[in-house]
Amino acid sequence: MKLKITLAISFLSLLIVFAAFKMDDDPFSQLLQKFEDYTSKYPQEKVHLHLDKPYYAIGDDVWFKAYVVNTKTSAPSNISKILYVELINEKDSIKKQVKLPIMGGITWGDFKLTDSLGEGNYRIRAYTNYMRNFGTDFFYDKTIKIGNSWANKVFTKTTYNFTKENNADKVTATVHFEDKNGVAYSENEVSYDVQLDYRSVAKGKVKTSLAGDAVISFINNQSFQNKSGKIIATITLPNKQKVIKSIPITSTSNNVDVQFMPEGGTLVEELPQKIAVKAVNADGRGEDVEGSIVDESGNEVTNFATGYLGMGNFVFNNQGGKLYSAKVKFKDGSEKTLKLPVAVKSGYALSVNALDTGKVVAKIMASADLVNGNELKVVAQSGGNVYYVSKAKMDKQVLMANIPKKNLPTGIVQFTLFSSSNQPLAERLVFIKNKADLIDVSLNASGVSASKRGKSAFTFDATNNNKPVLGSFSVAVTNTAKVTPDENNESNILTSLLLTSDLTGYVENPNHYFLKDDLQTQKELDNLMLTQGWRRFLWKNIINNVGPSITFKPEQSITISGTVTKGNKPVPGGKVMLMATKGTMYILDTVTNAEGKFVFDNLSFGDSTKFVVQARTKTERKFVDINLDVVPGQIVTKNKNGADIDINVNNSLMRYIKESDNYFNEMTRLGLLERTIKLDEVTITEKKNPAKNSSNLNGAGRADFILTADQLSTCVTLSQCLQGRLPGVIFRGNIPYLMRSQNIPVSIIVDGMRMEPDFLDNVIPSDVESIELLKNIGNTAIYGSQGSGGVIIITTKRGDGGTSTARYAPGIVTFNPKGFTVSREFYSPKYDAGNSNSSRADLRTTIYWNPQVVTDKDGKAQFEFYNADEPGTYRVVIEGIDATGQLARKVYTYDVK
Repeated sequence: MKLKITLAISFLSLLIVFAAFKMDDDPFSQLLQKFEDYTSKYPQEKVHLHLDKPYYAIGDDVWFKAYVVNTKTSAPSNISKILYVELINEKDSIKKQVKLPIMGGITWGDFKLTDSLGEGNYRIRAYTNYMRNFGTDFFYDKTIKIGNSWANKVFTKTTYNFTKENNADKVTATVHFEDKNGVAYSENEVSYDVQLDYRSVAKGKVKTSLAGDAVISFINNQSFQNKSGKIIATITLPNKQKVIKSIPITSTSNNVDVQFMPEGGTLVEELPQKIAVKAVNADGRGEDVEGSIVDESGNEVTNFATGYLGMGNFVFNNQGGKLYSAKVKFKDGSEKTLKLPVAVKSGYALSVNALDTGKVVAKIMASADLVNGNELKVVAQSGGNVYYVSKAKMDKQVLMANIPKKNLPTGIVQFTLFSSSNQPLAERLVFIKNKADLIDVSLNASGVSASKRGKSAFTFDATNNNKPVLGSFSVAVTNTAKVTPDENNESNILTSLLLTSDLTGYVENPNHYFLKDDLQTQKELDNLMLTQGWRRFLWKNIINNVGPSITFKPEQSITISGTVTKGNKPVPGGKVMLMATKGTMYILDTVTNAEGKFVFDNLSFGDSTKFVVQARTKTERKFVDINLDVVPGQIVTKNKNGADIDINVNNSLMRYIKESDNYFNEMTRLGLLERTIKLDEVTITEKKNPAKNSSNLNGAGRADFILTADQLSTCVTLSQCLQGRLPGVIFRGNIPYLMRSQNIPVSIIVDGMRMEPDFLDNVIPSDVESIELLKNIGNTAIYGSQGSGGVIIITTKRGDGGTSTARYAPGIVTFNPKGFTVSREFYSPKYDAGNSNSSRADLRTTIYWNPQVVTDKDGKAQFEFYNADEPGTYRVVIEGIDATGQLARKVYTYDVK
């Protein structure tokens, strides 16, 4: 495929000597073709989740819509057809996972936050299997707060004080304990375990004061390594009940890290360059600083100050042979001297200015000794597509060019300067805002009601460049009196797909850069570009032909595959049958290829579906081995957005979780709430079900007699194990019969699949987890005529054994793969003339959620809902995408009296 490049070069007086670049067969053209081939061969995906609200309480539902985009085309992705969405707790443990089918780059689903979860800082992570090839940095990963008042007796509020002791960090934590009504737990015993990066550094016991405060101190001797962790505090209540609280530690000092980064990457002597400043505190958040630059003699050269979130820049000319330092002053009045990066004596500098509304100005500067006519090149690319290329002979010390912004895409654009030998010399990121690339949503709110339980009807027109847009949109409505938006720190479709998905590390307050389009905000966004790293494509990998290792293939459907072998050799032409035993009905068959491999694809089934895979040779011999292809689960990496962690979640969300309490109490009164029952001061010892994984239609463990694995370890065949051990059962050969019906063999069921009566000895005793015998009519009736002679239910080892597959006989394997999660429908009450005066209080926290509002051919769509009982400012958020990848976001508010 030949590379297509749009050239957009305008010259500025005599300084501009960029030559229009023509594609030919020179080495640089070949490099650009390699880039095109590379990015086409390894297209990547981005994911954004539109959540119904920014934070939650235990008992809430989390509703979301996923938008999956191909970075190469910017359009909804057709690479993957399956998305994984996970809820991860503070222990980096996956608490919930849903598997969803992607249709045209979109899908939607939900989580139920049951009261088995605790309050804390959770993460919602989303990715496709294919995205795993490029690292977890590319996943959608959002930190959310989940409060708990509904099933919570103890609330904490923690403050930290940091000092130094023998050059080590000393931390003093004051933890306040109180109940839901704000009454302090006075003089209660608290035991604690302080953990930094999962390593215990301090343990002890204290008592709360009369005010309910417990003071916990500890030393961090490895502050360079252990910077975060948690305090596990166990308080003993007056009724002797022990309640465990996990309190985050986000840092152990007040240290602020300050970095100086020359524009383009390298500081060059005798060239005026922009130097970016970034100051980050120990929590990972930006902190403003100021200071001055001094030379070796202590003479002040210039001043600097950061302007927003610890970021800023200043222009500096490093004189030849001199070294410089920065005297930095922090907000607490302390000062620190840091060395500036050492300048090279000879080199190039790249400067890019994107603050002009209509153009981007690119400038190349060279040391005097490099003004030699060597040919340099500049390339601007975004998402793996090249939008600008030029060549220039360096026969002047400064070269400049103007690039119209209309020729560049919305989002992050990477400018790279190449040497005459086609090696990257300097790099600069800029952010382009082209309104022409976004969908305009014109909302008609004339049908909105300002009354409680009133019907609010909306219509909207979606257009781009005044042409109607056919797109998919999601709508979330909340009452800001209950759910207060943090507009600066919102993750939305613009921040996710245009900004944070292409930057390394944590981006603080990403939506701040989209709320306004004034010059000051553009400068703040440009400082982010100067200080944040690029991560999508590395030119050195393309030059050196180093591509990512594609271990995880794009999933087009749920697939069950594997290999059939006999004596470690593949079995070609083998017969393989797939049978679903629980959850759905499947009976499929196929034949292995020359390598003994088989595939069942285009499958679609729900979660908790169990399968049996059976294989035979061409001659029906069953003594073969089946090795299923099982993709390992994705590990949970450390939270990259640790700066978003709130050490006092419940306290921060107190207003919201108390509002949620009212809603849950009303639902409980009406008997409409699903919850886990928790009993006070009662210890219930549950007898472990010896057959908990059984497919017994009466319910696991409901049988007349049960044998477990530890009772089956002394025999060679299963019939030998069972003879004399199953009450009321006799054996003829290896076939079991009930004494009361000796003409009808006992039915054999293995992992939900009915087998022939003589199948018993095909099951290896050591592979069995439990055996249930059903004799009485009350237990066998559910099996109909198949149970007339009794039933033996064999469950093979899995579950507690830790695997989802079990091989219990030659040629037979059971498999319990992850199936699709069925998405629920958001309940939105309708108040018509018949029920508008219902006595049931409507205290919804999410007023309305609709993940799929589709515009017609004229770009028109509509949605409607009824207001709740509580007044406030209702906030409507619309996000969407069209077939070409153009994005939309609209926020509208109205008052309900």
